[in-house]
Amino acid sequence: MTLGGALPPASILPEFGWLESLVESATGWVGLGIIFVYSFLIAFALPGVSEIVLLAPIELGLGRYAHLFLIILFSGVGKAAGSVFAFHIGQEAKESGPIVRWLRNSRFDIIEWSESQTAEIARKYGYAGLALALCVPFFPDTVSIYAFAVLERDYRKFALATFVGSVGRLLVTLGLWSAGNNAIALLEWLL
Repeated sequence: MTLGGALPPASILPEFGWLESLVESATGWVGLGIIFVYSFLIAFALPGVSEIVLLAPIELGLGRYAHLFLIILFSGVGKAAGSVFAFHIGQEAKESGPIVRWLRNSRFDIIEWSESQTAEIARKYGYAGLALALCVPFFPDTVSIYAFAVLERDYRKFALATFVGSVGRLLVTLGLWSAGNNAIALLEWLL
C-alpha cells in the first residue's frame, strides 16, 4: 500500500539508517510491531521525528484508511508506552539528577529552554498542553517529553496526553500533506 503521493519522499526526512529503512519497508502485522517499537524508541531515545511511520507500506489486504488507522494506532500506543518509560526515567532523574546535570552542562542548554517552554505549557494548559505541543509535525519531542516528565507525576494522564498528541501529530501531518498536494494540483490546473 502506498499513500499515492500524500507524503514527501523519505529522502527529505532525517536519516536513521537501518531503522529508518526497516520502518519504510514494514509490512504485515510484523510491520505494525516495527512501527510500535520505532515509536517507543522515538519517545525516549531517538532524536528524530515520528512521522516516518506514515511511509510504511503495511499491506494487510485492508483499505487505505484501515492501514492508516492501524499505523496511527500502533504508533500512538508505542509513543505513549515510550513516553511512560521516559516519564519513569524523568521521575528517577528528579531524585538522582545526573541526566539533568549532564543536559544542563551540554553546549546547547537544551534543558533550560525546554524546561521554560514546557513549564509554561504545563502551568497554563496541563496535560492538554502537552498533547497539543506533541501535535506539531516534524519537531523532535523527546526533550519536551523528558522535561514534562520531570515536572509532572501522573503516569496515566501523561500516557493519555502523549497518545493523543502522537495521534494528533500524525493526523495533522496527513492533513498538511493532503492540503499541499491539493494546492499543487490546483496550481497545475490553473497554469
